[in-house]
Amino acid sequence: MPQFDYTGYKPDGSGASGTIEADGLQDAAATVRTLGIYPREIRTHEEKTAWKVKSNDAVLLPAVTRQLSTLIAAGVPLLEALKSLSDENTGFWKGMLINIREHIAGGASFSRALEAEKKIFPEFYVHMVAAGEQSGRLGSVLDNLAIFLEKQDAMKSKIRTAMIYPLFMSGIGFVVLSFLFMFVLPKIVRIFENTKSALPLITRILIAISWVFVNYWWLLLMLAAGLFFGFRKFREKNPYAIDRIKLRLPGGLLQSLYFGRFARTTGFLVSGGLPLLRSLELSAKAVGNKVLQDRIMAAASMVAEGSRLSAALSGFPSVLLQLIATGEKSGTLAEVLGRAAESYEADFERRVQKALSLLEPAMILLMGLIVGFIVLAVLLPMFQLNQLVK
Repeated sequence: MPQFDYTGYKPDGSGASGTIEADGLQDAAATVRTLGIYPREIRTHEEKTAWKVKSNDAVLLPAVTRQLSTLIAAGVPLLEALKSLSDENTGFWKGMLINIREHIAGGASFSRALEAEKKIFPEFYVHMVAAGEQSGRLGSVLDNLAIFLEKQDAMKSKIRTAMIYPLFMSGIGFVVLSFLFMFVLPKIVRIFENTKSALPLITRILIAISWVFVNYWWLLLMLAAGLFFGFRKFREKNPYAIDRIKLRLPGGLLQSLYFGRFARTTGFLVSGGLPLLRSLELSAKAVGNKVLQDRIMAAASMVAEGSRLSAALSGFPSVLLQLIATGEKSGTLAEVLGRAAESYEADFERRVQKALSLLEPAMILLMGLIVGFIVLAVLLPMFQLNQLVK
């Protein structure tokens, strides 16, 4: 049934808008009036050019998948489950779920209907649903998809949480130091500038820094913005070089993250019934590192020629390769990769916590050195003046 977007007014004069299903414009207008709303404009969903995918729309994918898997597991038919979800959601998701249900009602498969919404449903999601439809295990596949997406979201949340503290401390430190150099120190510096005695080197450096902050603060802001956008431009043009540096970070912090992603995604796709070659192609895109992506695709080419995965992967930890070899021999590759993923994810969390435990005292020490520099630069001339007075 077609979908229509409407805007209008309630009896009290307040505005109203929403989405309804109707056979045509006249039926849509009648439906809006039954809601107690005077329609001002009614148009089909396709005519609404403002309907675009926003950055936060995909955030609800794990929740919607979980709800859909619960309904399917309870024995609710797919069309009725989609209708329940569309009634519960609003805005973008309501319209998209209605469109998916209309595609299925028109004879399309669920996976084909999802394929039309590529901006929200990843490629592996569509392939997993297609495999579930063919095997008759759509409910379990949706449940596995929900678990996988929830774990991915949990990992992303941990990464964001880990970044909050150092960014917050850096921002606070920058603001405090800028305030000191621009408003506090210039008043103290004037005392020393009027003296005839030679100032210590450290004090002259402090005066120069304060003078730059006061007179060329706009240039410093431009320089900071230039460095920021310059780095972004360099990263866009040289992603391979940036990803190579990420792999070489001290402590192997991001290596655990990337290897965990590879193991989690590959094991999940293989357990869902996808061929190993297709699973490798999709996991290469999901790993998040161009260097490892090329290595995985090269391994996929070797596997297609008859090689074992454990022998084809290069640049991966020997422990992971041994686990993969064991899984290949025993026919439990998916289970082995799942356990490997849990190990690498736990290792990543430990490394993040260790890095944060080292970062906190390092930032405190840095701030202490800067404050000590300022205090020393201010006190040394005072001691000299005191000596001259005596």
